[in-house]
Amino acid sequence: MTRTHVHHMPFGAQVEPDGVAFRLWAPSAREVSLHVEGLRAHPMARDENGYWHDHVPGVTAGARYRFEVDGLTVPDPASRFQPDGVHGPSAVVDPAGHPWQDGAWRGRPWHEAVVYELHVGTYTADGTFRALIAHLPELAALGVTAIELMPVADFPGARGWGYDGVLPFAPHSRYGSPDDIKALIDAAHGHRLMVFLDVVYNHFGPEGNYLHAYAPEFFNPAHHTPWGAAINFDGPHNAAVREFFIHNALYWLTEYHFDGLRLDAVHAVRDDSAVHVLDELAQRARAQCAGRHVHLVLENDANQARFLGAAPGGYDAQWSDDWHHGAHVLLTGEMHGYYADYADWPLAHLGRCLAQGFAWQGEQSPFRNAPRGEPSAHLPPTRFVAFLQNHDQIGNRALGERLTTLAEPRALRALATMLVLAPHIPMLFMGEEWGAREPFLFFCDLGPQLRDAVRDGRRREFAAFPAFADPAARARIPDPTAASTFAASRLDHGARAAPEGRDWLAFYAGLLALRARVITPLLASADGGAGDFELPEPAVLRVRWKLAHGRVLTALLATPGSTAVLPRPPGTLLRCTGALCEQAGTVQPEPWSAAFWLTDGT
Repeated sequence: MTRTHVHHMPFGAQVEPDGVAFRLWAPSAREVSLHVEGLRAHPMARDENGYWHDHVPGVTAGARYRFEVDGLTVPDPASRFQPDGVHGPSAVVDPAGHPWQDGAWRGRPWHEAVVYELHVGTYTADGTFRALIAHLPELAALGVTAIELMPVADFPGARGWGYDGVLPFAPHSRYGSPDDIKALIDAAHGHRLMVFLDVVYNHFGPEGNYLHAYAPEFFNPAHHTPWGAAINFDGPHNAAVREFFIHNALYWLTEYHFDGLRLDAVHAVRDDSAVHVLDELAQRARAQCAGRHVHLVLENDANQARFLGAAPGGYDAQWSDDWHHGAHVLLTGEMHGYYADYADWPLAHLGRCLAQGFAWQGEQSPFRNAPRGEPSAHLPPTRFVAFLQNHDQIGNRALGERLTTLAEPRALRALATMLVLAPHIPMLFMGEEWGAREPFLFFCDLGPQLRDAVRDGRRREFAAFPAFADPAARARIPDPTAASTFAASRLDHGARAAPEGRDWLAFYAGLLALRARVITPLLASADGGAGDFELPEPAVLRVRWKLAHGRVLTALLATPGSTAVLPRPPGTLLRCTGALCEQAGTVQPEPWSAAFWLTDGT
């Protein structure tokens, strides 16, 4: 079935039957004119809300344009496409031009999600949306049900992670055009794959953001963030700013037919309004996308459980950094930085995550020297996205190492079994499924005025770590602005066919097939308060979850030093990674083994 998706916005360039309507919010500007290439400049009129507007007959899709604000020429902040990058002219896009083929697609329920995070620029040799399409069948065959794209909103230069975007409505031109990303999403839906997008609503990047110069009302200096003044969600003139970002979410969900959004670092979204902008965004997204399975996920270092829930305005889930940190300390023994909060007893922290959601639920965090988190045991396990690796936890390391180079294989397989078969939503990072060994480094392509500061700042960031206390050691940290750093992060898909790659692929595919067949059907009505955990001895973790139809899932994780002989959990043994000695109603798991049992229920 062919159909179109168009999201109408109160700003930007909107194609109309007789031309194009242009609108720009610049409430303190004295004079604004529109420059469409090939036409004379058009002075724009201002309305009482600070919007400047003009309608130009005869203009069609593909036309290039800019705004001139009090003598400063800028791209459209709501540009749908920037063919020549963030400093070039904007292009008019007709969103009705793409013939969608996914008319019967309504998405998939959240409890079926198995998320696969990837970076468009390094996943394939071409680094484009179109190049990804050829890999969709293998991801669907693996057992993935959702791919999550790291941010694609246009950012400066040819390469970057995407978190320094400055034009949030325009897909990065090096990845492809708006039609290219729509073709990717269309094709993914044909393989029953959901597509999620990572979006950044807490700051703009340092290069290519002209809003400070002509629309300072976008920012509220009363709130400070690591990137300077916060986005203005609660100060004077905040209504237009809130609309800008809420429409951005609605635009990606409707015009591009994304199945969900992951909101980056919302602890830095500062808002003291009566209705928090995150609540308003979720409410409006649910209303506009009624009849579809649309999923909203948070990254929130503050562990604010109040945002999670099924009620209108609630978010489906949050990334569980606590889950990762506890597992990482177990696997590597690293205790520096934020890992210090998990160093005392990482197995207990992991157990609390598995059973109750957050490891930190209001207690004093030694690393932060402040209380962190809110109670979360009342939430279903599907409110938490668990992972062993992601872009941050690999790429924010000085050398970008993956766990395949940091942990022994049997330990990694034990924790991967816990990841996939526990009733949380599991997430893999690109290449994890075949044990990829190439690093994922921090890289960017900022202008010459920022390159030295970024390179030097990156190396200073690690001076407090013992391994990089020596300036000579810090000098070996890859230069994030070098093209070679980006190239070193590109996936080698050929490793899939090597013996080690085939073994890892079979391992993950087997776990995911077991999850889909046995665990997932029990999660649709999973309740809160369903989990409990204990450490029968310091090196062994036992977790139980009460799932649908009275069925009980039990997991055992044994770590080095384990000598426990335990009562055999009730039910059928689903999977054991590692040796498990059973006799006379007891089990003795060897170190670095993980096992799951499921009862028949009532």
